[in-house]
Amino acid sequence: MELARRGEGFVEPNPMVGCVVAREEGIVGEGWHRQFGAPHAEVEALAAAGPLARGATAYVTLEPCCHFGKTPPCTQALIAAGVERVVAAMPDPFPAVAGRGFAELKAAGIQIDVGLMEAEARRLNAPYLKRVATGRPWIIAKWAMTLDGKIATHSGDSRWISGPQAREIVHRLRGRVDAILVGRGTAVADDPLLTARPPGPRTAARIVLDGRAALSLDSQLVRTARETPLVIVAGPDAADADRSRLTGAGCEVLVCDGQSPETRLGQLLDELGRRQMTNVLVEGGGRLLGSLFDVRAIDEVHVFIAPKLCGGESALGPIGGSGIERIAEALHLEEMDVQHVGADLYLAGRLAAASSAQ
Repeated sequence: MELARRGEGFVEPNPMVGCVVAREEGIVGEGWHRQFGAPHAEVEALAAAGPLARGATAYVTLEPCCHFGKTPPCTQALIAAGVERVVAAMPDPFPAVAGRGFAELKAAGIQIDVGLMEAEARRLNAPYLKRVATGRPWIIAKWAMTLDGKIATHSGDSRWISGPQAREIVHRLRGRVDAILVGRGTAVADDPLLTARPPGPRTAARIVLDGRAALSLDSQLVRTARETPLVIVAGPDAADADRSRLTGAGCEVLVCDGQSPETRLGQLLDELGRRQMTNVLVEGGGRLLGSLFDVRAIDEVHVFIAPKLCGGESALGPIGGSGIERIAEALHLEEMDVQHVGADLYLAGRLAAASSAQ
């Protein structure tokens, strides 16, 4: 599991996979999937083991692949190396594998044991498993708020609620996701770049929900569209001239033609899944987060709470939308991690419904 985690941000849309080759009580080879298109974990571990792999046991976090993709099948590598036994945490639900890898190994006389630490393996690759099962990416919601639950003052000012240490964590998050999603209100109010500084293993596409395609050409997002991908998600009422204005500046304009904002948001999530995006970070604002909350699309949250009081009945909270009627209907976080980062409190966790679905 620890080896597999090293691939986070590098291997998507593939899953994170680690492998250890052992003989009796000794490890003779280990490896992990380092980067999309690079050798898989089993191939790395077998290479490290060399001739000691013959008669050994391979422990792997996911069913070995049995198809030609960017690399040859891992099943054939395990068979050729003379491995005697494979212990896998879980099957791979990817349609080209889905039990076929185990069947191929069994046919070659290799003993198969499945299910060791399966729950941990599913948590490790929950974003991958969600995309394979639903066709949609894993949604990570992030916000910073004051102690009284405000993400901005009544005038809209929000810079800066959290401290520099919190912002460093956000930049690391940005550097491992496939896309960063904001609403037009946030894009206008904050004029953000939405890039990872320093850069991480991935360059996230910036996505702005802008129904009328009205984002200014002077915004930092548009001015950097030729350097870092920017997708403007427009509605059916966006004028052709505005769409052309943005495409001329280097933006991609994606039109979702659903009749309601909720339908258009669903169309967007389906499209991101078709583009093989695994992790999407949502940075606000409250209306967008509320829409995602109402359709139960949020899987994970990262929240920074500053020891500040803002006040103001009209000051915004982090999640808008319709919300719930009774506390008993509230969504619960599990596996919650709580840290002090500078002066701020940092809470991160997954929604129980998301974790149980994987």
